[in-house]
Amino acid sequence: GECSVEGITAVRAESLEEIHEAISQKKVPVVVDEGKSFLHRLQPDAVVDAILAKKNLGTCMEDARLVIGIGPGFTAGVDCHAVVESKRGHDLGRVILKGSAIPNTGIPGIIGGYGKERVLRAPAEGILEQTLPIGTLVEAGDICGVVNGIPMRTEISGIIRGMLQEGISVFPGMKAGDVDPRGEAVEYRNVSDKARAIGGGVLEALLHFLPWELCKE
Repeated sequence: GECSVEGITAVRAESLEEIHEAISQKKVPVVVDEGKSFLHRLQPDAVVDAILAKKNLGTCMEDARLVIGIGPGFTAGVDCHAVVESKRGHDLGRVILKGSAIPNTGIPGIIGGYGKERVLRAPAEGILEQTLPIGTLVEAGDICGVVNGIPMRTEISGIIRGMLQEGISVFPGMKAGDVDPRGEAVEYRNVSDKARAIGGGVLEALLHFLPWELCKE
């Protein structure tokens, strides 16, 4: 499948040929590469670990000429060359060349006066079903999904900004989606302010470390 955001299209790829075909069409190839086999064959100039798992799942400085880690779990100079802060606030998007990002607090950043209330969490263990599409306006108490017949309700009114796909296995309390209290004021089809700030930090790190000729390519 494929998906487009702000004119940039990402497409699923299964082979090196499909990766190069996507790039030739100015699309972003998306591959599953748990064993780093594609990474080793492609030998990119830069790797950005944006998994956002709150911990390092195996990324190391030897993965590429430049390795950038997003958020907590990475230490610049140890397992990556630079870290980009991912926590909302004054330092969001800041490039860290020595040390780590702010540790994970488990508490989402405040938007419209709400933090943890924004998060939709699985009410039970099982398969997530009957989810509302991203962009759906909801009121506090509305059912946004179902797990084993148990409704997953939103605590606040707003707009569905994120949601796991149906069919995913979840456990009680697992983050399954989020609601933006700004409602219709949010252009959910666009890159979020947070993602744009982090992307700017990644670009700054690329320009700091790599020759200008490579960045222009």
